[in-house]
Order: sequence, then C-alpha cells, then structure tokens
Amino acid sequence: MASEKENSQAEERVSPYSDEELEYFKDIILEKREEAEKELESLKSSLQDSMENAGEESAYSYHMADVGTDAQEREKTYMLFNRTKKFLRYLNGALERIENKTYGVCKVTGKKIKKGRLEAVPHTQLSIEAKLKRR
Repeated sequence: MASEKENSQAEERVSPYSDEELEYFKDIILEKREEAEKELESLKSSLQDSMENAGEESAYSYHMADVGTDAQEREKTYMLFNRTKKFLRYLNGALERIENKTYGVCKVTGKKIKKGRLEAVPHTQLSIEAKLKRR
C-alpha cells in the first residue's frame, strides 16, 4: 500500500528538483517578492503625492515645460508601478509552481531549467535554449 502512495507521488511530481531545492528557490522568490511589494508601495505613494500636487498647483504657477515634465514623471512612475505589479504576478506564479511541484521545467522544451538560470530569474518558465530560440 505504501508503495502505491510513493508511485502516485512520483507520477504527480514533474519538477526535476528535490523538496529541499524547491524550498531554496521559494526563499529566493519570497525575498524578491518582499522587495517588489516595498517598491510597489513606494511607487503608489509617489503617484498619490504627484496627483495631489498636480491638483493643488495653479496653471499660472508653472511654466509649460514644468507641467510637461511633471506629467512625464507621473507617466514613468505609473509604468514602473504596472511593471512591478506584473513582476509580482510572475513571482506568485512561480510560488504556485513550487507548491504544485511543477517548478523548474521549461514550458517549451519540457526539460529541466538549470539552477543558475533559476537563481538569476527565479520566475522564469523558459530554459536558456528556449529563450534564445524565441528571439
């Protein structure tokens, strides 16, 4: 009976990495997620401040170039905000794959993604070979 359970767990596991290795990657991802969440809060605060200041200033108190620069800075901050949100979604997806034991498998080739690549880009779903082919 125990061997049937072991066999079913082996069939469910798709990840080429052991539980210890998955825990190692999980720690890396959680650290990156914490940093991204802090950055997201900072960008959100910056956007709120920028919007409040834009409403308070009179059209006559700024030179047209200053108004354009402020708008451009708000746009850049908003772009970084959206990019950070997207990065967080990728990190959360990687955490789900760790929990499902499907982490570390290239979605194009089906082969193991090398440890060094996952350490550098822990949310990736592509091996370096697949990434180079997509260019």
